[in-house]
Amino acid sequence: MKQYTFLVFLFLLVTSCNKELSFENETFEKKSTIPCKTDCPIITIEIPIAKNIPIVADSINKKVFLVIKEIVYFGEKQIKLNDYNVLTSSFIGSYEEMHKKFPNETFGWQGKIKGNLEFESSQIINIKIDHYTFTGGAHGYQGYRSLLFNPKTGKTIFSDQLFKNEKEFKAFAEKAFREKYKIPAKANINATGLMFENDKFQLPQNIFYTEEGLLLYYNSYEAASYADGPKELLFPYDEVNKYLLYQ
Repeated sequence: MKQYTFLVFLFLLVTSCNKELSFENETFEKKSTIPCKTDCPIITIEIPIAKNIPIVADSINKKVFLVIKEIVYFGEKQIKLNDYNVLTSSFIGSYEEMHKKFPNETFGWQGKIKGNLEFESSQIINIKIDHYTFTGGAHGYQGYRSLLFNPKTGKTIFSDQLFKNEKEFKAFAEKAFREKYKIPAKANINATGLMFENDKFQLPQNIFYTEEGLLLYYNSYEAASYADGPKELLFPYDEVNKYLLYQ
């Protein structure tokens, strides 16, 4: 019996090793049941789900879910991990509760989340989350999130782990940023109306691996006002590979 159990375990291990990590897009959508004429509340989440290698896939899927939950979840209760149906229902439920309290002041909420596999190599996986939410106010908020993973373990790779020497890359990026946005080399980084914290250049919260190169992307409010929009820098890989730990 022990030998049989061992052979089954060995078979499953070999089968697992022969599989490759893959992604399949899945869509989750929820609409409000409250009657409306225009701008009816709706949330749509289209996201790549990692499959085939359970340990790696679970790690990636949990992280992606937590990020999307951070964007669209307004409740205080804990919800089951990776349950997108509960997440979409919660978003609409929050709207309907608000509508009951303020029926004449609540405009139609909107949530649109679209994720895609932006980049994949033997060293790194990059999932891009394009998100838009409107929950009242003058305008909604649109932005991008970059999620980087080790394809062998599924663990998150944080932005400060991308570089051999982050300080050197930061100096390189600041020079390019000043040139693109016409900020004199000796001037304060915020001299032309930017909003870097403490008047010091910082790398963005989101760095993307793309087919064209390494993209530094500053969402609205991160380096400039909403009116000024996002800022970005794209570096061909032949210019930045010397700084990168992952390629």
